[in-house]
Amino acid sequence: MFSTKLTVVFAALAAAVSVSAAPATTFSTPKTEVVFRPQIISPAAGTVWPAGSVQTLTWDTSNIPEDAKNQTGLALLGYIVGNTTDEHLDVANPLATGFPITAGAANVTVPDVPARDDYVVVLFGDSGNTSPKFTITNAEATSSVLSSATVPAVPSASVVSALL
Repeated sequence: MFSTKLTVVFAALAAAVSVSAAPATTFSTPKTEVVFRPQIISPAAGTVWPAGSVQTLTWDTSNIPEDAKNQTGLALLGYIVGNTTDEHLDVANPLATGFPITAGAANVTVPDVPARDDYVVVLFGDSGNTSPKFTITNAEATSSVLSSATVPAVPSASVVSALL
């Protein structure tokens, strides 16, 4: 009986020693997130896009980090009233989606939206970058739509994500 208890104790000790002698689990170094915010070249400040026309959105690709070269992009239209920071992005109707961020350009069809001079395009790869304010003209727009007292929602836009 004593030898059975002794055998159990030695077996337990041997198991404890073998567990503590096992190599410790190693964890890899956390991956650093790559943040790439491409500078938008076009539309530039003062640019005018007529509603319904096809325009080329362009951005700088000269400093794309290696880890960001396989990313796809998303371009959204919005507007900024005055000196606020709210971009009023039309997330339901992207200007373009799924294009390679390395392309540096995407053709977009300018949606039929009210005429304004405070539109912006936000380009997302892994992080967003906002264009300067530009103008979209619309022959159907009236002066009442241009009033800064009423901020209309951006209506549906056609999606075109053709690459140059």
